[in-house]
Amino acid sequence: QVQLVESGGGSVQAGGSLRLSCAASGATDRRNCMAWFRQAPGKERERLAAIDTRRGSTGYADSVKGRFTISQDSAKNTVYLQMTSLKPEDTAMYVCAAGPSRGANCYWPDFGYWGQGTQVTVSS
Repeated sequence: QVQLVESGGGSVQAGGSLRLSCAASGATDRRNCMAWFRQAPGKERERLAAIDTRRGSTGYADSVKGRFTISQDSAKNTVYLQMTSLKPEDTAMYVCAAGPSRGANCYWPDFGYWGQGTQVTVSS
């Protein structure tokens, strides 16, 4: 079993920054891949960024590339999402996810563990 707890959300003005944290615990081999998603009311869940915690490799959605950065502190079993240049359309519930790796790769369908989420609200 894997448990994920997000923190760091809040309200911020457009153009501001926030750093989200995801503290992970449980079976290590089930959380070799970590990711951030977001979901807003009435909208589909959106992939944002992922990290292979063993290799440190990362990937980003085009919509946030250059503004958001995913990173980790392996000693703390924590993954971060640094968000800059925030826009009102970034307003959403931000959710951390985890899953196993397959060889050298992480795959979006394999993210099966989810946190409760942390709310981010960006005002204009």
